[in-house]
Amino acid sequence: MMNELSLTVQDVLARDTFKHARLLAGKNGLDRQVRWSHILEVSDFSSLVNGGEIILTTGIHLQLDTETQLHYIKQLIELNVACLCVEIGVHLSEVQQDIIDFADDQNFPIIIFEKSVKFVDISQDLHTVIINRHYEMLSKIDTLSRKFNELSLMPNGILKILQEIQVHFKQDVLFISDDERSYYYPIESKTWKDDLQRFLNDNRTETFEHDVYMVNGEPFALLSTSGLGQDLGYLCLHLPQSLADDFIYLILDRASLAIAQILLRNRTIQERNQHYEDEFVRNLLHGRSVEQEDYQFYLPTKSRNTHYRILMIQMDTHDSVIDDYNWEEIRSQQAMIIRSLCKRHSIFPALTVSKNEITIVASFIASDQRIKDTNRFTQLIKQIQSTDDNAFSNGRTYKFGISSVHQDPSKIPTGYMEAKKVVDIKQSFSFESDYYEDLGIYRLLLLIKDEGYLDHYVEDYLQSLIDYDTKTDSELFETLRIYLECGGSKKETADRLFIVRQTLYHRLEKIETILGPNFMSPLNRIALEVAIMAKQILVKND
Repeated sequence: MMNELSLTVQDVLARDTFKHARLLAGKNGLDRQVRWSHILEVSDFSSLVNGGEIILTTGIHLQLDTETQLHYIKQLIELNVACLCVEIGVHLSEVQQDIIDFADDQNFPIIIFEKSVKFVDISQDLHTVIINRHYEMLSKIDTLSRKFNELSLMPNGILKILQEIQVHFKQDVLFISDDERSYYYPIESKTWKDDLQRFLNDNRTETFEHDVYMVNGEPFALLSTSGLGQDLGYLCLHLPQSLADDFIYLILDRASLAIAQILLRNRTIQERNQHYEDEFVRNLLHGRSVEQEDYQFYLPTKSRNTHYRILMIQMDTHDSVIDDYNWEEIRSQQAMIIRSLCKRHSIFPALTVSKNEITIVASFIASDQRIKDTNRFTQLIKQIQSTDDNAFSNGRTYKFGISSVHQDPSKIPTGYMEAKKVVDIKQSFSFESDYYEDLGIYRLLLLIKDEGYLDHYVEDYLQSLIDYDTKTDSELFETLRIYLECGGSKKETADRLFIVRQTLYHRLEKIETILGPNFMSPLNRIALEVAIMAKQILVKND
């Protein structure tokens, strides 16, 4: 067994109190862990059992048919009882062969006493052993915890912690991380690295509890290592069998905490350099000159397959007043989270973080056929959105804007303006996409708006309708907008406006009177649709 402090059925059979006992069934289940003993003389016991107990019984409640006895054994197995000990004698003369066969098939030990025994002596002996071993376990955990903390302060601390785990459990142990290099001990355990990485990637949304997971047919205890509200990696211990007791996870918990301290300390050192990167990125976004060596330090090496998008995360401003002390902590956490998630999707980030805006020069490598593929950025956004609000956004809402794909670094200011326009559109009205290439006609409208022409355009095509609405408190503008969105379908328009068709017909007649009988001709219709979009932009930016 990996844990010499745990008590198994095999250990129990070696006790003096069991010298007159005989294993009747379930010889392949002798490694089941024993957590307590319990004398049970009732048939309805589900509320009395927690799991891991040795059940001691005279069989007084088993003087029934084989089917009832079989149901009793099945209940014990479902409740994860360690084993059943039965005194053969006055109340039960034998255990039926069907019961023995079933217990063998389920690897559930059944032990019989063929002589009268004192259950109280057995319970006292087992409870003494269990309590003593529990005390030894706590002492061992405390010793190892201190050792892990000492190792966390040494060079190459993560590997030294894995060595200590391996010395204790005599099994392969690995630490797998997306954005840090992975560690393993002994060297032969590297063969598990790829299998574990694939398993963790395939089960990224799962929360790994204290359970055994099968990785390529082999059992592993997996434990998430967390810090600052994010997963830093996974501690993976190979098991000799598909069982793991609480002691294993208590040790892994302590080791995981020490590893998290190392990683967070390393990341804190890295974030000290964030100020310089922040200034470099801001200069790039605004077209200011930068040192050539900074290009090489903060951006990936330029190649034919290297491209980038500008990703902007615009925070709302209702809580923009953050004191400097808290802001530095929030800023550091945001940068850490962004870097970790970007690297998970093979995106190389250079970023600047301000109180209301995070902007990332998000470089990536892609073949010609996949340059414009948005999947990696879409997945990145989903993971950012699923991040703990307190760790990332400090409880504030935020919007995304993503530029088109660029390759030339001199186009970074252009990409920045593209991402900003997406955010601006989202602040104006409901626009679902995060991508600049999906803006469509809005790209032209925003250019015209910057030149100051939109007001005149809207006035030429819609002002008479808007004036009529103002004078009569009618809803012709909204009716026209929905009518055009519905492609001229009167039924769908009436349904969306929650009015009867007769009312819609009356409104359309009035619109025709104001705009002219040909307002739905192809060219006029396009002009009106564009004018409505322009009006929405202008209204939200007034």
